[in-house]
Amino acid sequence: MPAPINPFKKALADGEIQFGCWLGIPTGFTTELMGHAGFDWLVIDGEHGPQDYRATLNALQVLAGTPAHPVVRVPVGDTVIIKQMLDLGAQTLLVPMVESAAQAEQLVRDVTYPPHGVRGVGFALSRAAGFSTIADYGKTADAQICLLVQVENRAGLAALDEILAVEGVHGVFIGPSDLAADMGHMSNPEHPDVQAAIMDAITRIRAAGKAPGILSTRDPMTNAALEAGAQFVAVGADVLLLGTAARGLAAKWQATRG
Repeated sequence: MPAPINPFKKALADGEIQFGCWLGIPTGFTTELMGHAGFDWLVIDGEHGPQDYRATLNALQVLAGTPAHPVVRVPVGDTVIIKQMLDLGAQTLLVPMVESAAQAEQLVRDVTYPPHGVRGVGFALSRAAGFSTIADYGKTADAQICLLVQVENRAGLAALDEILAVEGVHGVFIGPSDLAADMGHMSNPEHPDVQAAIMDAITRIRAAGKAPGILSTRDPMTNAALEAGAQFVAVGADVLLLGTAARGLAAKWQATRG
């Protein structure tokens, strides 16, 4: 029995657009709700969200029963953390702050079994391998892993062409907020200079045969990214959805008190 097919990776390879959302609330209840909301993919955020090892495991278990594909964002591109997330069952990883081809090459080794990589072998304890019940997991897993790297500062943009040349990187996600801050436009990713850099990067990523990705909660920016060629596009976050709806509802009824 081979490793399960990664539908998200296949969709990107087929040129399909995949719409997603961020998960920052570390509870199975809301994760399950989001999994049935209609998104193609959901990011379990271990960088800025409070998703630790156990919370990520819970989210992966919950999302396995929904149509949404889980994407795990690790806090940093560390070999040990990546090994743990893959053994938990993550097939798609999002790695922040990649600034060089050397970093990207190491990440490819991290997600690949020997002899071509350094991923540790431990099938008996691995949820990904069905606890040794997926007989051919070790021989077939590499082909189903999807590695997405984040380019989100000027150093990353300067090295973008070299990063794109790394075999085994399947998509490049442009981080608008960090890029805006690094360009001197904190909290203003819609600044014309930032937008120009983002759209140019998306175009270059697509031209290189990789999948471009982005997070955008504003329709004009989202539409511009799609027109530039973005394929995996996150359009919101659970905390933003809840917070916006809750504040709006509270304000509506507080205003009636006169």
